[in-house]
Amino acid sequence: MAQPVMGVALGAGGAKGLAHIGVLKALEEHGLKPEAVSGSSMGSLVGAMYATGMTPWFMERLACALHRRQWIDMKVSRLGLIAGEKVREMVALLTRRRRIEEADIPLAIVATDLMARAPVVFTTGPIADAVRASIAIPGVFIPVMREGRVLVDGGVLERVPVSAARWLGVQVVVGVDVSASSRSRRPTTLMDVVLQSIDLMQDEVFRMRGTEADVLIVPDLSGVGTSEFHKAQVAIQAGYQAALERMADIRSAVQAAR
Repeated sequence: MAQPVMGVALGAGGAKGLAHIGVLKALEEHGLKPEAVSGSSMGSLVGAMYATGMTPWFMERLACALHRRQWIDMKVSRLGLIAGEKVREMVALLTRRRRIEEADIPLAIVATDLMARAPVVFTTGPIADAVRASIAIPGVFIPVMREGRVLVDGGVLERVPVSAARWLGVQVVVGVDVSASSRSRRPTTLMDVVLQSIDLMQDEVFRMRGTEADVLIVPDLSGVGTSEFHKAQVAIQAGYQAALERMADIRSAVQAAR
């Protein structure tokens, strides 16, 4: 398989992550179809569907029609509020129960191992299981226990999983950071509090090491809360507009790599 020239690293951010759909839509409309994808948390869910052949236009319709009750299964547990089985089964159905190595383009899904205090990059195994681990927001979703690991949200350590995209061999990485505008929103739910706390910690990491993406897209999502999935269309449009604004930079980086 040829080395992928341009790939995307889709970051964490709850409902804000629906902006990734708009980014993918804009890239395809301009003839810059990603050849590989890495994802953390919500970015892993969007990335997995894209890597298994779902178009951004279908994802847009799906995101705007999906209701919370279709993917949230509340459970009384000391480890979290949401069991996560509904969303795992939903991802399995949407990705046709494929394995990561069976994806149409190279795919990497990032979670965090609490015991090892390190990121875990899945490049093999069932897609649904890897996504379920990657979206396990601490305190909200029950963690995934697997082979001695306690796996939680990939965004804890890798808000924008650029290194995972590099591991796939991508020459030009377009990173999408959907969490940068979280500070401007007043939290209204437990998920908002948890995700914005993670964002705050990640902001410090970003300031210290910066981003390794060749081009970074930062949609203006100040009008979308981390748990406001009913604002899917707003988030998608924000991602689309932000991608358009960086399109010339992306095209230049791709042309230079070729």
